[in-house]
Amino acid sequence: MTQAVDVVVIGGGQSGLAAGYHLRRLGLDFVILDAQLTPGGAWRHTWDSLHLFSPAAYSSLPGRLMPPQPGETYPDAAHVVSYLSDYEQRYDLPVHRPVRVTGVHRDGELLRVETDSGTWRTQAVVSATGTWSRPFVPAVPGRTEFWGAQLDTVEYRSPSDFTGRKVIVVGGGNSGAQIAADLAYGSDLTWVTLREPRYLADDIDGRALFDHATARRRALDDGRTDTGGVASLGDIVAVPPVRAARDAGLLKAQPMFDRLTPTGVAWSDGLTAEADAIIWCTGFRPALSHLAPLGLRGLRGHIPTTGTRATGEPRLHLLGYGDWTGPASATLIGVGRPARDAARQIAGLLR
Repeated sequence: MTQAVDVVVIGGGQSGLAAGYHLRRLGLDFVILDAQLTPGGAWRHTWDSLHLFSPAAYSSLPGRLMPPQPGETYPDAAHVVSYLSDYEQRYDLPVHRPVRVTGVHRDGELLRVETDSGTWRTQAVVSATGTWSRPFVPAVPGRTEFWGAQLDTVEYRSPSDFTGRKVIVVGGGNSGAQIAADLAYGSDLTWVTLREPRYLADDIDGRALFDHATARRRALDDGRTDTGGVASLGDIVAVPPVRAARDAGLLKAQPMFDRLTPTGVAWSDGLTAEADAIIWCTGFRPALSHLAPLGLRGLRGHIPTTGTRATGEPRLHLLGYGDWTGPASATLIGVGRPARDAARQIAGLLR
């Protein structure tokens, strides 16, 4: 079955919903195709203790403030899922699920979106599939030799699964620090990072990070000196659980090991550590396989963009993958402005 629509949005998480909000305000005919069974995007698949970096009012999509969560300064993931579900219903966004997009193709003056439930022909596509479905694990020697369990960030749920076990957490970013803090009390934890952990000042949360990312983008747009963005401040937001474990002396990072062994890991100086499980918190890659037929991929797997628009295909916009598709666009509060800009450019294209 083939259907026609002005715009197809691929992905029904926070970025896809923000795009839908602005497309609806502009009166465009669109659909949102989401591979998930239910609303909430990647927030449905996080570990149990995950909380936002910012208060609810500073973690909102366009048009609708996130209500505070009773008893919590920083809302948890379940609260975000409820908010996104309500947002989708409040604005009556046309989300089709579960629909998995298999490929986007050029089709004359249109784009053809192939899915597991039919085909859509459209004048513009917004890709908003995020990164959560593509965790990255480095090619460390010996990975196939290790006898224990290996998980990535997406697969971790609760410290109760590792009580009393020897666990190595790999990664010096927010996920690595938060999962290490989660495991620091009931497990025999070894935390491994590529470089010495860089904590942001304790009073910095998502509000300040968004302001900093926005200031950097304005400076670059004006031709002024690059401020370095959020990365210049540090790698780890000192959320309360991380701060507590750090201050208790439970987060002492070891340098990156050189190889895995059948029973753990080893360093080049002869030091070894045994492990029952290794949790890889080593980042993500953009989920862009559905765009492969367009032949647009550039360095590091990114598609070159001007703002959110693909430079090699003006009918395609990318939203929410990171700063290369808009400052702080991978965050709830940060995705609103790039989504608005993408919707306006699409409306101009259609006119």
